[in-house]
Amino acid sequence: MKKSTQSFKKAFEELEIVTHSLEHNDTLDLSKGVELFEKGMELAQICKTHLSEIENTIIKIQNKYSTIHDESQT
Repeated sequence: MKKSTQSFKKAFEELEIVTHSLEHNDTLDLSKGVELFEKGMELAQICKTHLSEIENTIIKIQNKYSTIHDESQT
């Protein structure tokens, strides 16, 4: 899978639209439903990747400043 440059916000908004379409469209053609499902999975993966990157950044920041905080308490 290629790395997406799509922002988290944009991917999440599109995922909400896809999810709503799958949940509330009783006349959805089966093949179209599968296409939407695949698109939703792709968007969910983009969101997950963004969240993982942010989580790693937060952990690095916490580790950086926890070292400083530990040193100041000695």
